[in-house]
Amino acid sequence: MMFVLKQISSSSFRTGFGLSWNSSCTCSTKPTIIKAATTSRQWDIKPKKQGQPTAATHPHLLQHGELLPGLKQEEFQERRYRLMENIHKHSLRHDKNPKQHLVVIPSTTKVYMTEKIPYVFRQNSDFLYLSGCLEPDSALVLTGERGDDHKSTLFVRKRDAHSELWDGPRTGVEAAPSLFGVNQALPLTEFELFLTSYTRNNRNFMLWYDYMNPLQPDVHKTMREFLGDAWSKMWESPKPMIHRLRLYKSPAEAALMKASCRIGGDAITTTIASSYVGITEHQLFARVDYECRMRGAEYLAYPPVVAGGDRANIIHYINNNQVVADGEMVLMDAGCEYHGYSSDITRTWPVNGKFTQPQRDLYEVVLSVQSQLIEECTNMPTLDNLFHMMCSLLGRHLQELGILSSRSTEEEVARAAYSFCPHHVSHYLGMDVHDTATVTRSVPLEPGMVITVEPGIYVSPLNKLAPPQYHGLGVRIEDDILITSSGPVVLTAGCPKQIDELEKLISNTCSMDL
Repeated sequence: MMFVLKQISSSSFRTGFGLSWNSSCTCSTKPTIIKAATTSRQWDIKPKKQGQPTAATHPHLLQHGELLPGLKQEEFQERRYRLMENIHKHSLRHDKNPKQHLVVIPSTTKVYMTEKIPYVFRQNSDFLYLSGCLEPDSALVLTGERGDDHKSTLFVRKRDAHSELWDGPRTGVEAAPSLFGVNQALPLTEFELFLTSYTRNNRNFMLWYDYMNPLQPDVHKTMREFLGDAWSKMWESPKPMIHRLRLYKSPAEAALMKASCRIGGDAITTTIASSYVGITEHQLFARVDYECRMRGAEYLAYPPVVAGGDRANIIHYINNNQVVADGEMVLMDAGCEYHGYSSDITRTWPVNGKFTQPQRDLYEVVLSVQSQLIEECTNMPTLDNLFHMMCSLLGRHLQELGILSSRSTEEEVARAAYSFCPHHVSHYLGMDVHDTATVTRSVPLEPGMVITVEPGIYVSPLNKLAPPQYHGLGVRIEDDILITSSGPVVLTAGCPKQIDELEKLISNTCSMDL
């Protein structure tokens, strides 16, 4: 919901770092203006270690001018500009009087598995998208009326010799503006005072903060008190606005997505080639993880499904602790994260290198349906349209196999097909595997979007519709698709999925012993 702040008397505020905040001071952050103001000094930073890799300290990862691998500082400034412009336009549609906006986007914080042993840290995607900052316990604040007059403030951890001895270097307040291309940086400990000063200097503004999904306890505690004292618990979440921006990949993002898909596809191809009768699901898990990392990915994008035999009927099977026997297929759903961008791929193959006739029947159905759905992307359907099309196509093929009655109506066939594939056929893909969750699947596709196409057939032994020879079989084929004005581009095309390709790939290894 939207709101207007109650009037609060004005007073000045000065930080403990010799920086004064004045709401009347506007500093343009439109990319063409900021570039001249900050880019020339950004790379004057001495080649000392910062809180994350830089071109000076990690030249094998970043090129000159990049804030993150493949992404220049100007791209992050452009994202912040577009967000504030969109917020301004959205606000004017509901209130014709222009207002100032206060946007608060926290980073994530470290989570510990026990005592002082942390889980692998992964940054909040929305915060990373707008700031390029990989450090925990930070926050990005954008203030202003619109894109070309907004001011960006990055709150970061202070430099601390003792903490850095244990956890590694921090960028700190002094280096953050030049490194990240923001107008100013302040210590996170000053966040509450910053909010107090801002409200004193602004009588009428809107707050944008995702109050319902707290990511960082300290920031959320401050925001909760701030909302309770001044706002009567009213707010507007910026997440839908950010997700709408993230839905469309820039050329630099598309290049990172292609690399992530290539790495994931090559890793799965190698894993298929290394499979043999008697291999364990755990060994296949370990192999695809290893192959992704050796090709440059930071880690897997999600816990992979490595399901042998009838375990493929468990859609999110991640136990991965069984032996794959002769005559069984493996369904592997895996992908990697490469410099913040994810791939998501599924392949199904016979561990002994030869499809049985029932396995071949179902596999050819899924492959045919997927091919038609990818071709349909040329017409820019919605993801929900693709799902309904999948149900219809699956139903017809199942009728041809004699699994569904030929006398059933089209509606009955589509409904029955859903019982064989009880999941959606597509989702958005990007920084997160199930990307931009606030964007509905009912919007038409447009150039720049990346989606998955993943039909499947799962035949439970309890399924009374299916003949016994199909019981226990599960097949899914999933590829990642970049939508362009000239048609869909299959980013995972390098990962084999034709039957003859898969059988040939396994033929040299299927007879190996444990």
